[in-house]
Amino acid sequence: MKAARIVVLTVAVAAGGVAAMLAGRSQKPPETPAPVATKPATVDVLVAKGNIGMGQTLGAADVEWQPWPMEAATGNFIRKSDRPAAIENLSGQIARYPFVAGEPIREAKLVNAKGSGFMAAILPPGTRAVSTQISPETSAGGFILPNDHVDVTLTRRDREAEKATGVESFTSEVVLRNIRVLAIDQNIEEKNGQKVVVGKTATLELTPPQVETLALSQQRGTLSLALRSIADAEKNDGPIEGPRNVGVNIVRFGVSTVSTPR
Repeated sequence: MKAARIVVLTVAVAAGGVAAMLAGRSQKPPETPAPVATKPATVDVLVAKGNIGMGQTLGAADVEWQPWPMEAATGNFIRKSDRPAAIENLSGQIARYPFVAGEPIREAKLVNAKGSGFMAAILPPGTRAVSTQISPETSAGGFILPNDHVDVTLTRRDREAEKATGVESFTSEVVLRNIRVLAIDQNIEEKNGQKVVVGKTATLELTPPQVETLALSQQRGTLSLALRSIADAEKNDGPIEGPRNVGVNIVRFGVSTVSTPR
């Protein structure tokens, strides 16, 4: 009887172990909880509110602060934490290169209106800035200001006419018309309400063919700037006329001047 009981007990224990093992296999392993997404750290950087064109003057309404991932905010971005007054400080600067809406503002793409790169920034595409010497006598008495429009006149001696007539002769002709004055010396704008800018150099806005005309004229004689009326700034005067001959005949009791079309 004891042996039979032992056998029955052994079988029961073995069956229970097998059942427990099968039950353990049928149970699903506990699921690992999904990681909780953490919000990346951000920093406010200065960006373009809309598209900013090349040569456009930056204003407070053209830029804004925008959250930017801290890891992506490179050192040349303007951070609000570092420069809270950047919007006011950068107003008035000029874009050397265009910005698209949402693009971070970088000072490498801006130029100070008072700096050395200002002239290149304000030049319209396809134009050049060329300087020529002037004096009060050749620049409307010094009454020419930046952004005025002028005609450029060349005056030179006519050697051929002198040989033919024996009279000292000069020719005068308009070589360039309706030219915008970019600067007088280093003055690029009217300052402190001044009405006269007396300088030795005028910087003109020219096209490449006009640059060649001016360079050649500088070697041929004296250049004078004739101030145009504001009302005539957009006027098209048509083709430039030919030179006029001025003969100067020295007589015993004075000087007589004769001006005739050539």
